[in-house]
Amino acid sequence: MRTPLATVTDPDACCTPTLAALAPADAEQLAGAFAALADPVRLRLLSLIAAAGECCSCDLQEPLGKSQPTVSHHTKALAAAGLIIGERRGKCTWWRVVPERLDDLRHVLDAPAVPAAPVREC
Repeated sequence: MRTPLATVTDPDACCTPTLAALAPADAEQLAGAFAALADPVRLRLLSLIAAAGECCSCDLQEPLGKSQPTVSHHTKALAAAGLIIGERRGKCTWWRVVPERLDDLRHVLDAPAVPAAPVREC
């Protein structure tokens, strides 16, 4: 993804944006990843996988206090959002974080804000 963020400034506009604007396709793609992380179990799951570097599904049940079907449901959602990738090894799936995808999220959150223009009456 990694497209530069464009700022939209229209001198005739009522208000000047304070955040950089995302292209519609980028916003759509990133919204799915942020939505996946909005669930506390998924956020914890991602942090466990990231901390381990690589983690077997069966090793995630105990720290999360969740059943295998629940862990499977949440890893599937994180994988669909492109945040983790799984590799089947025998009967187990080993998960790892997709660093580029996390970098995309960081890039949006770390984007410098556009300086606000003086407030004017509309």
